[in-house]
Amino acid sequence: MISSILLINQKGEILIHRSYKGDVTRTEATLFCSRVVAAKEAREKPILSIGQCHFIHTTIGDITVVATTKSNANVMLVLKFLYRLVEVFSAYFGGQVDENAVRKNFVLIYELLDEIVDYGFPQILEVDILKKYITQGGMKTVDLNDEEQLKKLTVQATGNCSWRADGIKYRKNEVYIDVIESVNVLISHKGVVLRADVSGQIMVKCLLSGMPECKFGMNDKLVMNRDPRKANKGTAIAIDDCRFHQCVRLPKFDLERTITFIPPDGTFELMTYRITENINLPFKILPVVQERGRTRVECSVKVKANFAKNIFATNVIIKIPCPKTTAKAHLSNVGAGKAKYEPSQGGIIWRIRRFPGDTEYTLLADVELASSVTDKQWYRPPIAMDFQVPMFTASGLRVRFLSIQEKSNYKPVKWIRYITKAGSYQHRI
Repeated sequence: MISSILLINQKGEILIHRSYKGDVTRTEATLFCSRVVAAKEAREKPILSIGQCHFIHTTIGDITVVATTKSNANVMLVLKFLYRLVEVFSAYFGGQVDENAVRKNFVLIYELLDEIVDYGFPQILEVDILKKYITQGGMKTVDLNDEEQLKKLTVQATGNCSWRADGIKYRKNEVYIDVIESVNVLISHKGVVLRADVSGQIMVKCLLSGMPECKFGMNDKLVMNRDPRKANKGTAIAIDDCRFHQCVRLPKFDLERTITFIPPDGTFELMTYRITENINLPFKILPVVQERGRTRVECSVKVKANFAKNIFATNVIIKIPCPKTTAKAHLSNVGAGKAKYEPSQGGIIWRIRRFPGDTEYTLLADVELASSVTDKQWYRPPIAMDFQVPMFTASGLRVRFLSIQEKSNYKPVKWIRYITKAGSYQHRI
């Protein structure tokens, strides 16, 4: 499927070139570098054909990762492979994938590429397995001369559950579930919601012994409407699209709408989803901005929390834009927190460390403008917010149950946490 893997820097220089089939020459790769990478066009088209050679690529920081092929390959599969390849590099390089990290780890990268891909076909992409016998000069956890250990490693790498090793033991069995949602909303100056959606992810930290079988259920509209015994159907949510970790058994989800899986050890992303209906906006913004001639602008911004009193938002930041000709900003009333005009940010930054639910705060500002030669109209940017609201979900998603079965019949401790944060949260003025 893949003819070669390339790692290219911003100048168009090839740092890594690993060929698997020999049908794509270095000359063809150099032509791609000069036409695309060096010309700063790498981010525009992820797929490019030069002659009979196809280049599928993605840019991470200052490195462009490229897969070449001359066959009719599955492009989405190749792109997914490139992202997983970057995740493997990130795990080995301490989270940083850049030109310096690549130059320092030439030998390690070639060793990884030899194990990850075999004659153009992806093989092992599990970091836990790779780290057992490909290390950075440390002690290997697997003796490559021990046949028994090699057999266990081969079974783990090629078996049905390659993401989890046998024999995992913990003194205290625990599972931590984080439901993290990012709210993206755009509201017109009249208060009409123009666009609203929630992008969510379910993160799991698994500290369980053995090979546990887990079942995970949510208040999904499809399953709750299908079963008349389910109560509170009004609390059901409609999930538009979702993506699962490879450990999830998809046929069971299609039939039962329950997520069945054997979890990897440690922290992993179980699921991502997107919801566009019945979004509960955590904050309501009521701005009033009036221009008083050419020298003054009056601003009144009221922010109201739409969640319960026993919930608190943290690290709330409200950015109120000001004209570029602003000289001073007099803040006569700040309901809570601290506010300051910051020219580098292009407006007034209002910071509230702790925002209780069902309360509202108001900020009044009188902005003085410097005189200018040209009378340019001020194109008002929107007010932007940043925040985190623990134990609140904008979509209304709730974990209905999490059952864990393991042959030793232990009773694990389960922890569930909900966090809603701002994605692109804007209100036009």
